[in-house]
Amino acid sequence: MDKAYEYLLSCSVDKKANLDIAYEEAKKNSSSIFDVLLYKKFFKEEEITKIKADFLNVPYVSLKEKIIEDSVLVTIPDKAIAFYKLLPFEFDGTLLKVGMVNPNDLEALDALKFISIRHGVNTKIYLISQGSFDVVIKQHKNFGDELKDVLQNVDERIETKSDDDENKIESERITEEAPISKVVDIIVSHAIEGKASDIHIESSEKDLRVRYRLDGVLHDSLILPKKLGPAVVSRIKILSNLKIDETRKPQDGRFRFNLSEKGRLGKSIDLRVSTFPTVNGEKVVMRILDTSSEIANLESLGIRARALDLLKTNIEKPFGIILITGPTGSGKSTTLYALLKMLNKEGVNIVTLEDPVEYYLVGINQSQVKPEIGYTFASGLRSILRQDPDIIMVGEIRDKETAELAVHAALTGHLVLSTLHTNNSVGVIPRMVDMGIEPFLIGSALNIAIAQRLVRRICPYCKEEIEVTDEVMQVVKRELEMTPPDQRKEIDVGNGMKFFRGKGCKECKNSGSSGRVGIYEVLTMTPELEKIIHSSVTDNDILLEAKRQGMITMKQDGIVKALMGLTTIEEVLRVTED
Repeated sequence: MDKAYEYLLSCSVDKKANLDIAYEEAKKNSSSIFDVLLYKKFFKEEEITKIKADFLNVPYVSLKEKIIEDSVLVTIPDKAIAFYKLLPFEFDGTLLKVGMVNPNDLEALDALKFISIRHGVNTKIYLISQGSFDVVIKQHKNFGDELKDVLQNVDERIETKSDDDENKIESERITEEAPISKVVDIIVSHAIEGKASDIHIESSEKDLRVRYRLDGVLHDSLILPKKLGPAVVSRIKILSNLKIDETRKPQDGRFRFNLSEKGRLGKSIDLRVSTFPTVNGEKVVMRILDTSSEIANLESLGIRARALDLLKTNIEKPFGIILITGPTGSGKSTTLYALLKMLNKEGVNIVTLEDPVEYYLVGINQSQVKPEIGYTFASGLRSILRQDPDIIMVGEIRDKETAELAVHAALTGHLVLSTLHTNNSVGVIPRMVDMGIEPFLIGSALNIAIAQRLVRRICPYCKEEIEVTDEVMQVVKRELEMTPPDQRKEIDVGNGMKFFRGKGCKECKNSGSSGRVGIYEVLTMTPELEKIIHSSVTDNDILLEAKRQGMITMKQDGIVKALMGLTTIEEVLRVTED
């Protein structure tokens, strides 16, 4: 204790009187001088904990504002966390970072060593305050206790029920009982409150894993007993009006989750459900559709400069096709809704065919296709043409018949908006030709093709400047040289190129990102492009014409946004590199 007292004197000369008082009391009661200083409120808790960490030569961390994922907390059993005051707070797959209130506790160190050997991971110890420990436990108490109470009440017959039991009535009764219903409610409500876009429920050989997709990236959230798998899936099937005794084939459905009934956010959320058979049981993916949320405008989506001007010009045309392309989850539907919002004016009849309807728009006639009864995009499009439409939105062009009808509608005086699956805007024309559309019809019908991806937006509260490698800088310089000057006027490279990242904070739940922003490339139909289509359709010829138009690629648009401080250069290269 004498060494601790001397160290404190060297750190806090202005508080010598307080140190002397604490030193005498600590000697009298055989306690730690650090504990006495905190008890008597001579120091703030985090202040004295940091000093103690320096004295013990142990790294310090405050967890009071850190969001710790449930998948990290479960690496150490609850009882061990509570008894030894250990808190796992970060795990990259090989190194587990653990906060300890008392890193001199030999029993706690032995327990941590046993856990690290058992799981085959390395551990690094940090000193944390009792306050940090309490805050994290409180944060996870409601979620953990709520789920723990439910799991304790799950009926044992779920575990003992044989796999070949086909009694549908009994199955429905079990899955409607409070415990399983509550498990599903907890999974969904916490995903919504955490602003996840998708929920993945996956069975493995040993357990049932729940993952949430946040800002485009999947994160482990819960590990549940494997015996709950069939009951949880059955409950979701009942809510989605699917066949619970059909486990061999994929099924699609939808249900509405009323948060107001749960006493939470006071609104209803739609969930699109997809089941898929795997060797370990059925997997369920639920897409969260907040139909009440505000539809973004083009600027807030990240559409800028030439792309923005071309879009605004082309939606004013009375007929033709506007196609948006990109992989699943790239934000195509959101862009379509932003365009519909701009087109939704008195005096026009707008009709949509969607699968599913993700946002409800007042003044627009929205319809959802139902392939199981023969109501497809193609059959629906035929009916729409008899509804005297001015503007038609088709959720996706999937086959030749739908493509032909869309082209026909565009050539007969309708503005058609739709999506297509290609890697870039240049690939739209070869894709349409491959679907059986005559090249001369494409030149007459297509107005504009937009390709897009989504990248994570840097959290504005913890943004910091970073250095990038020479290799990355060479890529950036090469792409900027090919970017027309008018497309990079928002950035100033005269003072050097600056790149940023989010270091993590309370606002972004320590992820460093907050939402996503789009990167785009836009190809417009020109007389020169029509000639190319009529003569020979090759990607290279179309790409040369796109460059002549002044089109920038998604990678170039992303690099500009990285230099603007909207996203990281690593994120841009991740989604655009071949």
